[in-house]
Amino acid sequence: MQEFAEYARHDALGLAALVARGEVSAAELLYTAQCRADRAQPRLNALVRRMDVEAAATLRAGIPPGPFAGVPYLLKDLMQAYAGVPMSMGSAALRDYVPVQDDVLVQRLKRAGLVIFGKTNVPEWGLVAYTEPKTFGVTRNPWDITRTPGGSSGGSAAAVAARIVPAAGANDGGGSIRIPAAYCGLFGLKPSRGRVSPGPEDGEVWMGAACEHALTLSVRDSAALLDAVAGAAPGDPFEIAPRGIFLAATQAPPPRLRIAFSTASPLGTPVARACVDAVRATARLLESLGHHVEEAAPRIDGMALMHAYLMLYFGEVAAQVRELRALHPQARVTQLEPTTRALAAIGEAISAGEYMRSHHHWNDFGRALGDHFTHYDLWFTPTTADRPPLIGELAPTPSQERLLALAAQLRAGSLLRRLGIVERVAMHNLTRTPFTQLANLTGVPAMNVPLQQTDSGKPVGVQFMGRFGSETLLFALAAELEHAQPWAGREPAG
Repeated sequence: MQEFAEYARHDALGLAALVARGEVSAAELLYTAQCRADRAQPRLNALVRRMDVEAAATLRAGIPPGPFAGVPYLLKDLMQAYAGVPMSMGSAALRDYVPVQDDVLVQRLKRAGLVIFGKTNVPEWGLVAYTEPKTFGVTRNPWDITRTPGGSSGGSAAAVAARIVPAAGANDGGGSIRIPAAYCGLFGLKPSRGRVSPGPEDGEVWMGAACEHALTLSVRDSAALLDAVAGAAPGDPFEIAPRGIFLAATQAPPPRLRIAFSTASPLGTPVARACVDAVRATARLLESLGHHVEEAAPRIDGMALMHAYLMLYFGEVAAQVRELRALHPQARVTQLEPTTRALAAIGEAISAGEYMRSHHHWNDFGRALGDHFTHYDLWFTPTTADRPPLIGELAPTPSQERLLALAAQLRAGSLLRRLGIVERVAMHNLTRTPFTQLANLTGVPAMNVPLQQTDSGKPVGVQFMGRFGSETLLFALAAELEHAQPWAGREPAG
């Protein structure tokens, strides 16, 4: 079988159209994707598991006539359970964990006709914005292999940027769709809270801060994928309506919008000139398209928001470690990375009252953002505060790791809090990505649009946020921007 020569020129809907017309077969597309993965893997380490047997079985059984019938696809190895296939979540402790049922998301991806043939690399439990798990190794950015593709959807971002697949699974609890999209020149939309069911294993992940979707080459692929997977499942806490309208939203220009922007970090930390310039260039483009644009930001205490996010972070990791002990007794907590165990130790040292008091502040952020959206339809910022970090740049130092491991072993969470080591490491990371967590805590949709580039041709992302449930407006604007300043032809060399 030969590779399909035109594969990288098409997005997922484009490939599906070719299959529907009989110009290429699903088997040829799968073979092409597998060959591209074989060539890219030694350089990028984007995949942690191949599912060639499962993909072949999908072809033999007959592909459902969905909107993506015959298109190769990769799942993220976190929150995207495929029955009978290990889901390690970047961790040695879960290397042998095998889900017994598909997630609702995976069920719907299969019904959409996608041919799933692998899983992509993630940091342990998706906890950081770079993808360097000790168990599965470093994933590298196709635009510059000395730098990270971001995280936690770093493996998926590298795979799509390298054109192994035109779209891949992703999820987002603090920026894990938008940050890799920005670093790798991709479109990435974080849906509204509850838009995509996290069932059946979960009702709300990270108290609703985390959600599921994808990284894509094109806006229309993201919209059509959301059409395919959106909607509540039985037992979900709530449902957002309507659905099935997102692709249609990309096919007509938006109305004239009032759009605000800001470039200052909510932490008061530096923002690279390229990221500021990207926002201002986008403002000029929006004005040329007839939109009203002005500089304005919601009145939100950035440091308070980061503190609330870290409290969530500590508490959730502690809960996950407890679940690991209860649900997977064959897994050893000592196999977790030192930072993960230290986060759990801090979480155990936080009282229920302190945790819930912090959670109550989420309402403050939501009300302030809601007030902002009474004056503006959308708001945009840099997606990240700088270019992708170098491999290893954000990881704890060896001496910090040794101290974290010792403190975790002693379960000295209170001591770790007093020393402030974990908070310093966390803030060191968050100063590179201070713009994304607000959308997670407030539940609003947000997207990275890969409009801009540095002088050397590397991608720079711009993040747009909208009111809760306003994905249609975001998709409409993104499609207008994509048409005005296309990015589809930009590919990393190599």
